[in-house]
Amino acid sequence: MKQTLTQSMAWLHTWGGLIVGWLLFMIFLTGSLAVFDQEIDNWLHPELPAHHLTDEQAVQRGLAYLQAHEPDAGQWGISLPTARTPELQASTGGRRDGVSVTLDPGTGEVLPVRETAGGRFFFLFHFTLHMPGMIGIYLVGLMAMGMLAALVSGIVIHKKFFKEFFTFRPAKGQRSWLDAHNASAVLLLPFHLMITYTGLAIFLVIYMPAAMDAIFDGNREAFFKAQDGAPPVLEARRSVTTEPAPLVALEPLLVKAREVMGPLRGVSITNPGKDNAEIQIRALLGNRIALTKGSGMRFDGVTGEQLSGPREMRNSVLTHQVISGMHFAQFGGYSMRWVYFICGLVSSAMIASGLVLFTVKRRRKYASESRVAQALYRGVEAINIAVMAGLSLACIGLLWGNRLLPVDMAQRADAELNVFFGAWALSLLHAVLRPHMKAWREQLGLAGVMCLGLPLLSLLTVDQPWALPGRLCLELVTMGLGGLLLWAAWKVSQPAVARAPRKKTAALAEVNGHAG
Repeated sequence: MKQTLTQSMAWLHTWGGLIVGWLLFMIFLTGSLAVFDQEIDNWLHPELPAHHLTDEQAVQRGLAYLQAHEPDAGQWGISLPTARTPELQASTGGRRDGVSVTLDPGTGEVLPVRETAGGRFFFLFHFTLHMPGMIGIYLVGLMAMGMLAALVSGIVIHKKFFKEFFTFRPAKGQRSWLDAHNASAVLLLPFHLMITYTGLAIFLVIYMPAAMDAIFDGNREAFFKAQDGAPPVLEARRSVTTEPAPLVALEPLLVKAREVMGPLRGVSITNPGKDNAEIQIRALLGNRIALTKGSGMRFDGVTGEQLSGPREMRNSVLTHQVISGMHFAQFGGYSMRWVYFICGLVSSAMIASGLVLFTVKRRRKYASESRVAQALYRGVEAINIAVMAGLSLACIGLLWGNRLLPVDMAQRADAELNVFFGAWALSLLHAVLRPHMKAWREQLGLAGVMCLGLPLLSLLTVDQPWALPGRLCLELVTMGLGGLLLWAAWKVSQPAVARAPRKKTAALAEVNGHAG
């Protein structure tokens, strides 16, 4: 019999949602954590003290160290501490071959900090899935396209948005899961569309390179160079000699750059102590919606004359930067980050509820099927547990590993990742060997207890665990998430409520009857 459009979309939404749902849950959960990647990084570096330095004072600390210990280096760099990143760093060399140290903001001496995978791990995992090369980026792009397909098919299926948004029937078993899935999907539909589309647009050159390769004959460097607008200040004539010359005072340059670009993030000095020295001052990300990464102003290192910057972007480039900034929440301060974080967690819950619904609806059906079908269902259930409960356990396990591994351990960052992926692998093995309801309860419960115990762990392993207020805030949020995990473990342990059969609505019967 010929299917209707709604029936076809229900089939696509159900099976397409299962295929991409596991990876999408990983992407959304780690993306939610990546919203506060800097704060997680600060927690993972408990040696970092609080500071009250101005930009000028921080630059002088960094310059004093570099002049004393690296006078002959051809490239100096100073990363300024900010409200989100209190770390003061001094470096030599370029971005790829450079060596950096963390400085004590009070004394200017080298501050030993532990090696860690850092909060950046969650950010990178979010769009690479920790896969080599470009495989992860392409796979995440494919998942984003699948997400768009699921959103469009979901819109076709659920025509009564307002009714479904205000409909929630608690303690009704499968119906409650369906209500929660629909309500969260409808509530965050604009966010889902925005975050999925902008995620694809960020890598548009990677996903759709044909036009760029055709116009620039495959020369991608020429393509990116063509995106830059003309500098607002013409290049000054530079000396071709390399005679010694004193470095200009940086304080007036910092004031000028701050007036033009807003908050500052770092200073780079090329050829310090020479008459061809150049100074670049970079702007801080997050003070405007456009993702102006790498934007800065350049000055003559001897006279202080402005050479170029900040660059003026073409309209097409500015549009792409705004789209990128929307995805990375590079605007609105902490208020916007909290909005993204909550929306990301609710989105993760929406995906999780869809995955749970898939298995719950088919649990009785596959109980009477062949052994092959039962094994297939059992595998789907085990993957569900490992993806949702197991990934939560792995994330909190990485934080515990940061505190419990020896501080001076060789390749310590890799050891933290081993803790993360080891815990995740064990969760899958546990889900395969244990009955599925017990596996859900045990993994969710363990993750919840570990979240609740995080402040105690810090108190027992770190001298001053809350020297930075943000660390205590992170632990309180983690405790809140731990409470939610324990609540989920408790709900799983409750016996199913028997419901008297009743007539389904036409729309629900149509969707449920053809989604399988």
